[in-house]
Order: sequence, then structure tokens, then C-alpha cells
Amino acid sequence: MNAAEVGTEVEVVVVGGGQAGLSAAYHLRRRGLAPGRDFVVLDHAPDPGGAWQFRWPTLTYGRVHGMHALPGMELTGADPARPSSEVIGAYFADYERAFELSVLRPVDVTAVREAGDGRLTVVSSVGEWTARALINATGTWDRPFWPHVQGRATFGGRQLHTAGYPGPDAFAGERVLVVGGGTSAVSHVLELDGVAAETTWVTRRPPVFRETFGENAGREAVALVEARVTQGLPPRSVVSVTGLPMSEAVRAGLASGVLRRRPMIERLTPGGAAWPDGTTVALDTVLWATGFRAAIDHLAPLRLREPGGGIRVEGTRAVRDPRVHLVGYGPSASTVGANRAGRAAVNEIIALLDAEATAPTRVPLSM
Repeated sequence: MNAAEVGTEVEVVVVGGGQAGLSAAYHLRRRGLAPGRDFVVLDHAPDPGGAWQFRWPTLTYGRVHGMHALPGMELTGADPARPSSEVIGAYFADYERAFELSVLRPVDVTAVREAGDGRLTVVSSVGEWTARALINATGTWDRPFWPHVQGRATFGGRQLHTAGYPGPDAFAGERVLVVGGGTSAVSHVLELDGVAAETTWVTRRPPVFRETFGENAGREAVALVEARVTQGLPPRSVVSVTGLPMSEAVRAGLASGVLRRRPMIERLTPGGAAWPDGTTVALDTVLWATGFRAAIDHLAPLRLREPGGGIRVEGTRAVRDPRVHLVGYGPSASTVGANRAGRAAVNEIIALLDAEATAPTRVPLSM
């Protein structure tokens, strides 16, 4: 990292170098803003690839669901048997080089606050920037959600979250409880079959598997998520609304009984788990595939949250502060959604910058 790049004034700061952040950076560059001079991209992760770089090795590229190419450059010729972390990490690195985006990493953004004169100060682990606008593209990977379950603190075995899942071999011969109703939970259960001694899968609600997702259903799902963020409520994932995709592996798992779902446990015990009816199971490990929450704590000084707990947005713009845009948040928390949100955020920011540039200068009245 070049020290000369730290502590400068720019037009826009992009926080996050994953799909949403790179999409925004691409569109900023297309609109004539120069990387490093007019805008800067700050990424918490050590390498290119966003959250994909942290995925477990057995999640190969051929098993990835819903990966959409970044704007302006397709991902072609990838080996489906290669780990997705390697394929997508290399693709993101190539993308950054191709468009000369000059992403700075690893940089931890700790706070965004008022700077005065209508600018924002972005405080980070390596210094501060001031900017006229901010694109927040921090995603969710850094905020795994651990639900409150009675007995979790006294369970004597191992507890992991999907964010730290190392692959199935680490569970060989163990009795494992997988908690969660999303695609990650399903993937874990299928992978652990034949490796773990016993796998128990629990969810709060019965999972819904869908053969196909029509265009209308997709739009309706996004609309439901968008309705929450426009009301200032914490966003739910699009997947939680659409249901789970059916595949040949899922179909086989359902037929064989591997994907036999049980209701949510009532509590953990020192040696296992218990249901309300008194049924128990002995466990060595609990794997929490319970999702993530938006990583937006650094925005707290701006007081953007609504009483409902979320940030109210219109499109990508924070209602309480038009200088702040959130991409990869709520309805845009998908690869294709992040691309569209990046473009939309840049369009609004360019309009904001242009309006400020043409605003008349106020002359103080003489005394």
C-alpha cells in the first residue's frame, strides 16, 4: 500500500472490495472518476475475491449457485472441479487489474463521521479519507449470526459457524448437529454424509425446495426484501423468501433420507441437544449455518438506523443521508443485484456531485 494514497481528499470512498464494491468502482471509472485520485476502494479482506475467498475447499466452482459475472468482463473457461475460492478470487484479481481499480487492502474501516463542509470522514486502520459521498459495500461475511439458544454457553463440544467451516474432513467420526434452513446448511448436511458418524439437521421452519424459479417469483421475492429496507427494518436474505433450489444432489439426499429435517431444538445440554418433547441426541459438534447480518457498525456515527433496527433506503440511498449509498444490502444482496445496485448508486452520486458543483456560492452579508 502506498502511504501517499492514505489520508487524502477524494470525491467518493467505496468501502468493500467484493462484488458490490467492484461493480461500483467499475461504474465510477466509466463515469470519468479516476481510481486513487477521485475515488478509493478500501477492502477489509487480505486478497481479492470478497467473501468467496473464505469459502471451504470442497465448495467447487461447479457447485456454486447464482454466481453472476462482474460488469464489463465475463468469467470464462473456469474448471468446475476447482475450489470456488480460487476461481472467483483469481477472476476478481484479474478484474481489478483490467480496470486498474487500485483496491487498497487490507484496510479496516472503523467509523464514518461528519467532516464538516458537507464532507464525510472515513476512519480506517491505516489513516483517514474525506469524501463527498460514500458507497458502502461491506456485505455480511464479517458478521456471522449466532442465535440465542438455551445452553449454548455450557455445551461441552465444539461449535462452529459456516463462516469458519473447514470442509467435511474436520468432522470425521463425529456426531454433528447442523442448525439452519439455507443453502449452506443443505450443503453441509450433504457433505457430512458418510464422513460424520451421525448428522442431525434442524430448522425453525420446514424447508421449501423449488424446482424452478420463475422471473415473476424472483421479482416478488426481491420486492418483499425491498419492502423491509424501505421501512427501516433489518433486511432478510432473498433466499429466505424464494426457498431452496432443487438439484440432483438435493433430490438424492431427500430420497435417501440424508436430508431429513427435524424441528428446532429447545436447548443444548453439556453433551448434546434436547427437544421440547424430551427427545435428546448426543453431540460432538454444533455447526451453526444460521446466516449473517449486514456489516454496518462503522456507519453508527452517522445515526442512519431507524427505530426498527435497519437503515431505511430508497433504491440504494440512505434516506437519512443522501451522501451514503448501500450496495449489496437487502434486495441487492446477490451477485446480479449487487451489479445493478453499483450502477444505480453511481448514477445518483454523479448527480449529487454535479448538483454541488453547479450550486451558487453563498456570499456572506456585510455587517
